[in-house]
Order: sequence, then C-alpha cells, then structure tokens
Amino acid sequence: MGIMEVEFKKHVLPNGLTIIAECDPASHSAAIGYFVKTGARDEASRVMGVSHFLEHMMFKGTPNRTAEQINRDFDVIGAKNNAYTSGEMTCFHATVLAEHCLGKGSAGEILADMLRPALRKEDFDTEKNVILEEIAMYEDNPFWVLYERVVEEHFAGPASAVGLSTPHPLSHRVLGTKQTITDLSIEQMRDYFHARYSADNTVVAMAGRIDFDRAVDEINRLCGSWQRTGARRTPGGPPLQDRALELRDEKVNRAYLITLSPAPAFDDERRYAASLAAQVLGGPDNSRLHWALIETGLAEQAEVGYEPKDGCGDMLVFCACDPERREEIWTILEKQIWELVGTITDDDLEKIRCKAATGVTLAGERPGGRMQRLGRQWTYLGKYTTLEEELKAINAVTVEDVREVIRAFPFRPRTVGWLLPK
Repeated sequence: MGIMEVEFKKHVLPNGLTIIAECDPASHSAAIGYFVKTGARDEASRVMGVSHFLEHMMFKGTPNRTAEQINRDFDVIGAKNNAYTSGEMTCFHATVLAEHCLGKGSAGEILADMLRPALRKEDFDTEKNVILEEIAMYEDNPFWVLYERVVEEHFAGPASAVGLSTPHPLSHRVLGTKQTITDLSIEQMRDYFHARYSADNTVVAMAGRIDFDRAVDEINRLCGSWQRTGARRTPGGPPLQDRALELRDEKVNRAYLITLSPAPAFDDERRYAASLAAQVLGGPDNSRLHWALIETGLAEQAEVGYEPKDGCGDMLVFCACDPERREEIWTILEKQIWELVGTITDDDLEKIRCKAATGVTLAGERPGGRMQRLGRQWTYLGKYTTLEEELKAINAVTVEDVREVIRAFPFRPRTVGWLLPK
C-alpha cells in the first residue's frame, strides 16, 4: 500500500489530551509516542535540567511497576523503545509488532503507566548521581562545552541597568548544571511534573497498523483521569545582539568555532528555504564549506545546521581546525556566507532538494519515523501536513526563496564563540 493510502485520524479526550494517528492497514508494525510540550525552555532557571531528570525518573518505576518490570514488559513484547528531552519537548516512544501496540501489557499501556511515575525520593537521590555523571561526560566533549556557552550568551537577554543580564529560558542547558541538579529537590520535581505533564499538554501520536477507534477507547481508559492544567509557553526569544566569547581549555589541541544567529521559526513557511540554504552552505557533503574548507585540508569539520523552534529558530555554523589557521578559516567562512545570496544556483538547489526529499521519504516509510514526524509536527503547529504536502513544499522552493530568507536572516545578529587550547 502506498503512502497516499495512509489515513490520518484525530480525537481529543474531554481532559484535553490529543490523540492522532496515520493508519496504514498494510503495515506489519506500529509505533506510539507520548509527546509532552515541555523542555528546558519551560523551566525556571533555579530548576534547570528538571525536564531531562524527569525523563530518567519515568523509567524508575510507577505505583504499578518497578523499574525492572518496565524493562521486562518492554522486552516481552519485543519493543524498540526510548525517550528524549530537548529544549522544546519530551517524548517517550516505542515501535512494536502491530498486535503489541494496544491492549493489556502493550507498548501504549506501558508508556501511559510510565508517564505517571512514583517519583520516590530514594530513586530521585540515586538518579541524581547518574545525571551529574552525564553532565561530567559532556564536559569532555569540546563541541558541547562550546555550544552550551554560546547558547547561554546568545539568549542571555538585554543587559540591565546595573550591567547584569536576565537569562531567557532558551539559554537553559537541557541537562542543567552541576549546581542546579545538586540543588534540585524532589518536591520541586513533583511540582514541575504536576504543572507540565498534564493531559492538555500531551499528544499521543501513532502510525502503522492502528485500529483508531480501539486506540481512542484504550487511551481514554489509561489517560482519561489525567488532569488538565492549562500549561502554556511564551513562544519566541529575547532581543538579540552581536556577542563574542573565547574559551581556553588545556584539554583541547584544536580550535573550535560556533556561530549562532536567528532563523525562521517552526511555524514559518520559510523554514523549507532556510533548511535548503543551510544544506547548500554547510551540508556534510558537496556544500560550499565542504569544498572550501574540508577538501582543501584547512579544517576537519565545517557544517551548518538549521533548527526551527517555537516562535524562533537558530542557524548554527561549526568548524574545527588547527589553531594556527583560525584567522584564515574565519575569513573564508565570512566570504562563503556573504557570497551565498549572489552565487546560489538552481543546480545547487536541485542536488540538495533531492537529498532533503529522500530524507523525508525514508523517515515516512517506517511507522517509527512517521510517528515522530506526526508527533513533533502536531506539538509545534497543532495541525497535520501530509508527507506529500511536505515534499511539495520542499520541491517548490526556488533560488529567489533562498535569497529572500538569507536577506531576512543574514546570519546576524550573531554570537561567535571560540574554544582554543590553553
């Protein structure tokens, strides 16, 4: 059965929980994900990292299951399951054979149970050490050390009258800091959970061989008692300005560069043009920076990434090179960015467009990929777009569209960060 025969269905429970699915009767598997619209940007600064910490706690047991039982129950049904937290959302998901998606002991039932965790203090105290170890691990990764500092600086907010700045929640680290995690209490976590993990802040997305009417009945039975809290988020970010920072670290022997600048938001139709622009400039293969910096041996890494967010977006440029060549790298990088508007061609777009369409299509061929696309899309936009419509939007992007989005978002204002050997 082709993609065109996949049927989209939607239902909202009385408590506000949204259930959506792409039903494909010909599929042998099914995927289900619980998407909660909460992440690092929804946290108070003093509890930074609580969303990610909570993700861990969901696997530590519920009033009905121990942590071991959760793992065993997933294994019994052969589930491929996982979870993730970002600045924007938290997701718990599983892919299984279709007969194990719904019903007693199913992936849907296990996930629903997990999302009402016991939040026992002894589990909290134990897992806190795991989180602190994870933070320490990321401190050994040069990219993440620099990236987190650049994000903090970029979204710091306007300086106050006394020379201080009020950090915007977009500056928060997903893992939190050693200080915020050490200081976090179980009571603060429980308060955050009850405020954000509400029915009206959750989307259940499914794809594959799904009996939707049965799914609605089942999820209503599992989640119909969840409370509605009216959880909200203020989209967008703070006013931005050009900023710069330089870090020195005796553990590194290369020079690392990250620049961060504004880009279209997730609900901006220019996101397709921005994505193609990022690929033309700094995609992993056959991009402007690849030929100017990688193929010439001037840099080991040179990439551009576009990330649309709720109410705003980021364009990130990353390079790694010999510290002696950092000025040369910077000159070439600036030249490639400023020349992009005048030199981009239809041929550039066609090559990138085919890659983008291939990526979207491959993700749409498996229930797990369709479920992720569906859940993220609805969490951001509250509406459904078919795979065909998305491919059409990608194919419709013209050279002038790319030029216009670069003119509107000219890689400025930007935060420039360097991490260099001590």
